[in-house]
Amino acid sequence: MTDSATPAALAEIRDDFLALSQNERLQLLLEFSNELPELPERYRDHPDLFERVVECQSPVFLFVEVDEDKVVHLFVTAPRESPTTRGFASILVQGLAGLTADEVLAVPDDYPQTLGLAQAVSPLRLRGMGALLGRAKHQVHAKTASA
Repeated sequence: MTDSATPAALAEIRDDFLALSQNERLQLLLEFSNELPELPERYRDHPDLFERVVECQSPVFLFVEVDEDKVVHLFVTAPRESPTTRGFASILVQGLAGLTADEVLAVPDDYPQTLGLAQAVSPLRLRGMGALLGRAKHQVHAKTASA
């Protein structure tokens, strides 16, 4: 499946999921959950900077940095006892890493639905991932509009 608006890393992740059976897709999602990076030291004591993603069933918070080269850095916290949510967060953190603001803003809003997980996870969980992506894009837009 090719789509010119989907960045290469997200397209590769999507293709990896689609190559698997439903059970294997869930396993891959759990693997992603274990790969969600810890927050950098500079943000650990600043929860006030993070925006809660209320659409997620678990307490998920995100913060976006856009550096001077317009490269986006996404930081997300999600509880370990919520592996599905952590997996979705990790997919976005890894898939958006190193992209410019314009590339992040161009990611299709329906990307979470393209992973082939609709049969494996609840619609609410997919909606939560969509909200994570939407809030990340909103923060990128807000931070680049004022630049």
